[in-house]
Amino acid sequence: MTTLKITVLRTMVNQDLADRFCVPGSTLPCPLFTEGQEFIVEYGSAPDKFCGWAWNDIQCACQILGQGGNFAGWSKDPDSLIRCCTDGVRPVVFEVKKISD
Repeated sequence: MTTLKITVLRTMVNQDLADRFCVPGSTLPCPLFTEGQEFIVEYGSAPDKFCGWAWNDIQCACQILGQGGNFAGWSKDPDSLIRCCTDGVRPVVFEVKKISD
């Protein structure tokens, strides 16, 4: 079973968009993740309490690495890829990395 590590690299806020589109008092940045947070997962399963929207955005990279693929020619480390959730106001950037086969 392939083991992956998902690391939160950055949490961001597009304040101008938040001011324009969010209800005053909205939680910013994303309250589910903190920079440096790590999740160890077996291929094919989402981490416990992981945001479903974020998982949907990064699961393709997890599937590729989990099935023995890599990102040679694209990423400096072919067993790693940087992905981002698609929240336009408070996106979160993740590294998905294969740590064992």
